[in-house]
Amino acid sequence: MSNCELCILRELNSIKSLSKEEILNFSNHKDTIDFKKGDVLFSEGNILNGVYCIKEGICKMSRLSENGKEQIVKFIKKGDMLGYRSVLSEEPVTLTATVLKDLKTCYISKNTVLEAMKTNPKFSMEMTKTVCHDLRDANMIITNMAQKHVKERLADTLIFLKDTFGIDAEGYLDIILTREELSSVIGTATESAIRLLSEFKKKGLIELRGKKIKIIDSPLLHNISQGF
Repeated sequence: MSNCELCILRELNSIKSLSKEEILNFSNHKDTIDFKKGDVLFSEGNILNGVYCIKEGICKMSRLSENGKEQIVKFIKKGDMLGYRSVLSEEPVTLTATVLKDLKTCYISKNTVLEAMKTNPKFSMEMTKTVCHDLRDANMIITNMAQKHVKERLADTLIFLKDTFGIDAEGYLDIILTREELSSVIGTATESAIRLLSEFKKKGLIELRGKKIKIIDSPLLHNISQGF
């Protein structure tokens, strides 16, 4: 079992505010769980009894509409914590978490997290800030969906994916999404997403190889995302 005190990823989330004794307690009361691509960590409506700290990999958070269409709301990456909103509110999760790239996680029990929040005000404040940041991001998504055209949303999403996940050794985005998943992120039909990707390719903004995408002209793509 990995030691939380030696894990550099804790500096990326609320765990950084714990004392050495509390970090040791987390280490002694956590499980290491791995997930493969396509696995579901939890589904909409589930009750969670702990939070996940992501050590490696990527997963998507999504919701199904009434007509059964998936809407991807956010992505979870290395260093993020997952499931804390449900644990803190004691409510069922409102999203489904599905693995896009093999995950290595540490699962920390609900009781361990809540006890640390009771005894460590700084940790409690950091967790509250995290929830507030999620609310801010959700508001930005709603605003973008309402105010930006599909082309602008696609450009904005490609820039976000590069900034968040980086690129691989060949310069392609280090996250692979199907055309259906990409269309779900930007809130449009799959056919529209495919057409816009082809348009971006013809203009020299991106390069495509199967599902992989390489950004060629970041400045121009940024201008498009801002409506210029």
